[in-house]
Amino acid sequence: MYDYMNNLLVADGFLNAFKDAFILNFINENRYMFILKGLLVTVEITFFATLVGVIIGFVVALAKLSNFKIGNIRVLNILASTYINVVRGTPAVVQLLIIYYIIFGSVDISKIVVAILAFGINSGAYVAEIIRAGILAVDRGQMEAGRSLGLSYGATMRYIILPQAIKNILPALGNEFIVLLKETAIAGYIAIEDLTKGGDIIRSRTFDPYMPLLTVAVMYLILTTVLSKFMDRLERRMRQGDSH
Repeated sequence: MYDYMNNLLVADGFLNAFKDAFILNFINENRYMFILKGLLVTVEITFFATLVGVIIGFVVALAKLSNFKIGNIRVLNILASTYINVVRGTPAVVQLLIIYYIIFGSVDISKIVVAILAFGINSGAYVAEIIRAGILAVDRGQMEAGRSLGLSYGATMRYIILPQAIKNILPALGNEFIVLLKETAIAGYIAIEDLTKGGDIIRSRTFDPYMPLLTVAVMYLILTTVLSKFMDRLERRMRQGDSH
């Protein structure tokens, strides 16, 4: 009986402490708005950076596979390879700072737009390699078959090669988008109040690191889980389409 009562007191004390911490971090001064607004900013940056990354990735992948030459030099291939090597060989946070302070340092531009461009350019290098690998994985006979039917190189890529490549690379693209979502946590380096920054602002005002930062971690976990489930469902639907 003594142990039971003692456990009740401990549980009651924990609940009271949790309630006080919750009120302090989120209710007082409407501090929950830092998390809510930060979440919206993170989703916005991730969504548009993903679009930019996919567009850049497709263009760079096709450029790297291009046979366009000036003399004996495959110009587009060299440019694409240089871009990929530079982006993949430097930290994303350094790229973000360079784009914000150097490239757009003297331009009046939204920080969110800068972040979208920076993360989109960074993601584009990885997406390009994923797409290139997917295209190369398609049997060469598919291209020959398309050309023998009278289709141009571009039409063959669009209607025959790319649809098959996209199905093959979908899991890898999903992983890249999840990485991009988590990578946006460094947006605070240019004073963007994203999800991570919102939690850190609360921590700096309440001097309680536990609840705000753990809440931020849980929010990222929920976002990545939802995105993973969405990509899994999309992949299953595309596979079902192949079976019909």
